Amino acid sequence: MVAIMENKKILELQGVTAGYNGQIVLEEVNLSVYEKDFIGIIGANGSGKTTLLKVILGLLPPIRGKIHFYIDNARQIKKHIGYIPQATMFDKKFPITVESVAISGLAASVGLFHRFSRKHRARAHDIMEQMGILHLKNRAIGELSGGQMQRVFLARALISSPKLLVLDEPNTFVDKNFEKSFYEILKELNKEMAIILVSHDLGMISSYVKTIACVCRYLHYHDSSEITPEVLGSYSCPIDLIAHGEMPHRVLKDHHNCQGCAGKLKTSGEK
Repeated sequence: MVAIMENKKILELQGVTAGYNGQIVLEEVNLSVYEKDFIGIIGANGSGKTTLLKVILGLLPPIRGKIHFYIDNARQIKKHIGYIPQATMFDKKFPITVESVAISGLAASVGLFHRFSRKHRARAHDIMEQMGILHLKNRAIGELSGGQMQRVFLARALISSPKLLVLDEPNTFVDKNFEKSFYEILKELNKEMAIILVSHDLGMISSYVKTIACVCRYLHYHDSSEITPEVLGSYSCPIDLIAHGEMPHRVLKDHHNCQGCAGKLKTSGEK
């Protein structure tokens, strides 16, 4: 009889409350992340999604509660987490090359006052080749298309071989021609690592994620990727779903707290 190996826990948030300048944004959040999890994080603007990611990344200490990493050498946690920020957080005019962006993902391993070695550059070239961007290594980052830029930031996030990949609205980088390919890349990466993905596109991520967590000050975890009325009910007004089919259309869920929709179910042609 073959024993079934259970995935190990990577991190756990226990009763985490967080915010800024005394104002609470997240309250009593409990979340466990295991190896090969693929968690989609949804929620309205200002609901606390990015704050949750900042807590996980160690950029924002909790006001209350604990976050625990179940990995070796947890003091160097940044080595174990790959992160892709929102497109709006990056200045395309900043004069930096593709290679420099990719190799900067090793900064946590090398240290602030150390130079990258030949070995580090070889690793950068390997990961850029995997992402299909090695031929762009000397190109300025601001000259790239959305899809190319997404591959660069993915290379940067993966160069340290992380155990967890965190993505904050990655589709803001991506043109529609590359979007499906990008999610297919994530699907393959999920065989080797856990992924946490923040997105507004429920229709797209539900095809790839394994579970969904809804954030609206509190966190509601759903042990499934199926978008049920329960999931929608915990997601703040308005819901914006893209229904894919012969005639794609946008569906707004019936809700009574949005005066602009006057409590009516609406569909509109996708443009």
